[in-house]
Amino acid sequence: MKRDAGERRGWIVRQWGTVSAGVVLLVAATSDVIGAERHMMQPRVPADQLAEARALTNPLPESPETLATGKALYNGKGTCFNCHGRDGMGNGPAAAGLDPAPRNFHHHGFWRHRTDGEIFWVIKHGSPGTSMIGFGSVLSDEEIWSIIQYERTFAGGHGRGMGRGRGMDEMDHRGPRGGQGECEGERCGR
Repeated sequence: MKRDAGERRGWIVRQWGTVSAGVVLLVAATSDVIGAERHMMQPRVPADQLAEARALTNPLPESPETLATGKALYNGKGTCFNCHGRDGMGNGPAAAGLDPAPRNFHHHGFWRHRTDGEIFWVIKHGSPGTSMIGFGSVLSDEEIWSIIQYERTFAGGHGRGMGRGRGMDEMDHRGPRGGQGECEGERCGR
């Protein structure tokens, strides 16, 4: 059966309409999946507890003793190294099977966008949607604060913007430029 030009045009329009609808559905489905993934900078503390967590401050002094205690707990009782690695790069022996991957504590953005209180909350209660379980039944609050001070040493001097309650004014520090070890931002003390 031969179709005239009008019929062929109608058939093509119907076919492209079906293809276009399929593409729209595929894009919509993909964006839902991508939207469900949590960006690294998104808070890990539930929204209804975020203000309270951000208000928490580390009561321990910044001292060699606190760092030594934190390091011992990180590599021992806290078992942090199993996922985050001894070097804090998220490459511990258990990391390969985890999705999403454990935090890389060397990433300057992680530290710039979190308070000590948020990190405390995640260590104590866990991080919903990740493999990070809560350690509140294993570690005391003081032990958690010690671990946080030790974990901050992985930041290499970057990212104290929100971390110690100093406020958003220090958020202009942008960390290493292109991995070359140079810093951007006028306030870099490295």
